[in-house]
Amino acid sequence: MGMTEKNYSVKEALIFSQRVAQLSKALWKSIEKDWQQWIKPFDLNINEHHILWIAYHLNGASISDVAKFGVMHVSTAFNFSKKLEERGLLQFSKKESDKRNTYIQLTEQGEAILLELMESYQPDKNAVFSGAMPLKELYGKFPDIIEIMAIIRNIYGDDFMEIFEKSFTNIESGFVEEDGKIRKKEPAAKELV
Repeated sequence: MGMTEKNYSVKEALIFSQRVAQLSKALWKSIEKDWQQWIKPFDLNINEHHILWIAYHLNGASISDVAKFGVMHVSTAFNFSKKLEERGLLQFSKKESDKRNTYIQLTEQGEAILLELMESYQPDKNAVFSGAMPLKELYGKFPDIIEIMAIIRNIYGDDFMEIFEKSFTNIESGFVEEDGKIRKKEPAAKELV
């Protein structure tokens, strides 16, 4: 197929783009409200929580990693990381092998807050979760949203999706649910020889 031939009409493209845009805006509005309510008791904003999340799951992320995977401008990533550092939740470092990039690492206090946040998560206070429940009841599982993930992969690339999935794989393998709360698994006790 030549460059001038296309298998869609402009009208079709407009309808699709606007449908996704308006649905995304409505979804984001709801997500933003729930996210802010969840993290409010910890005096964090969404960017700060996202930075703590990325720092935890990437373990030694650079500011440019944070910007890329947090879908924020580098200056936003840096400025909010600085605020988290001032609160003692993050520490900055440079690597001998890479003097140009600034890296962030969670402090013990930063990890404690992130884990406490996960433990305080209440599904029934989340509109997206509640909105998906009828689908779970109908199909026995939550929607895979595979088409949206494919679109995001095509926009942001494989790296983005790998990191995105890594955080959920980490939660799957490194956390347990006890009494309706999410807790980090205790490290296996070392056997005495």
